[in-house]
Amino acid sequence: MDLHELIQSLKTDGGKIVMVVSDGIGGLPLQPGGPTELEAAKTPNLDALATKGVSGMSLPILPGITPGSGPGHLGLFGYDPLVFQIGRGILEAAGIAFPVGPNDVCLRCNFCTIDANGLITDRRAGRIPTEESAKVVELLKAIKIPGVEVFVEPVKEHRFVVVFRGEGLGGNVADTDPQVTGAKPLDPVAKDKESEKTAQVAKQFFEQALVILKDQPKANCLTMRGFAKKPALPSYQELYGLNAAAIAVYPMYKGLASLVGMELVGKPQTLQEEVDVLEQNWDKYDFFFLHFKYTDSRGEDGDFNAKVKMIEELDAVMPRIAALLGENDCLVVTGDHSTPAKMASHSFHPVPTMIVSNIARTDSCQKFGETEANNLGGLGHFQAMHLMPLAMAHANRLGKFGA
Repeated sequence: MDLHELIQSLKTDGGKIVMVVSDGIGGLPLQPGGPTELEAAKTPNLDALATKGVSGMSLPILPGITPGSGPGHLGLFGYDPLVFQIGRGILEAAGIAFPVGPNDVCLRCNFCTIDANGLITDRRAGRIPTEESAKVVELLKAIKIPGVEVFVEPVKEHRFVVVFRGEGLGGNVADTDPQVTGAKPLDPVAKDKESEKTAQVAKQFFEQALVILKDQPKANCLTMRGFAKKPALPSYQELYGLNAAAIAVYPMYKGLASLVGMELVGKPQTLQEEVDVLEQNWDKYDFFFLHFKYTDSRGEDGDFNAKVKMIEELDAVMPRIAALLGENDCLVVTGDHSTPAKMASHSFHPVPTMIVSNIARTDSCQKFGETEANNLGGLGHFQAMHLMPLAMAHANRLGKFGA
């Protein structure tokens, strides 16, 4: 019996679960002995919740392994990211409700800026605004590749989706983003024989795109990431017996939530609007996934102080969320991975996590932060894929195992 079979055999009715995911919330001090971004932020509301709950550090995948956003969220949702692997392209396509078919390979593309030598000077084209990016995406719809249908759709800011549709396409192609500035985009290289045609198609797409984009002031090039075909995943209803809702701004996270059977609720554009949607739909669902992106964005920008401000923005809405909780309900606050501003990237570091419930065995944590969660947290260190069983138990949704 695996974990999913065990949960299915024990699931029962109980309270509601709210999972607040502050993307990339984990951080590092800029100086030895200093505070992380979370510890430097003024978070009276999160700290008050920490005294009522139990904290710990979650490992998105395994010790020392740095996760992407897809695997990071899959773990939080209770799916082993080493077993259920979803490419970024599928997440982006699902997030904009693109009807992905069995012969489709999806990829998430970033506009970037290159200099006269073809070297990348900005991997995100200055985070070009969505309204500008969408106009450039329209130009790319002119690309034609013999024997393959090509779909190009805008997502948000510098991100867009490309879908190749045709026979004989595999989804195992290496990313073309070198992950650094001062380098040229990499060639799309097939990782297996079944994906060789896809790599050739991707190269043709890139070559045609370069001609179209050459006069753009910011988005004069692109990189490709997360080539993937649609996977088969058991749904939240099947696994947990939960009527689940997802509240998010960014399409990729909507996409992942929809792939595990969550219903996308509302069309919020700010954190305050996300909480509005939560309040408006409180009586309709058993589980809510609420995603906050900008802690990750500011960490990737390497801006410690800006990330601190985003954490404080999250803290400001926590009383509204906590006020919704009833006797049997459970609140989870965590992140899908760490994104220390010091590193300006995702990292392998465990993520501070807390569970608030009337049946939580409270620990000695007086603040929500890495140091206290690590040293005093009653949850200890645990794999993120075990967070959902913990949340289910704290919401009185798991029965007894065995006689």
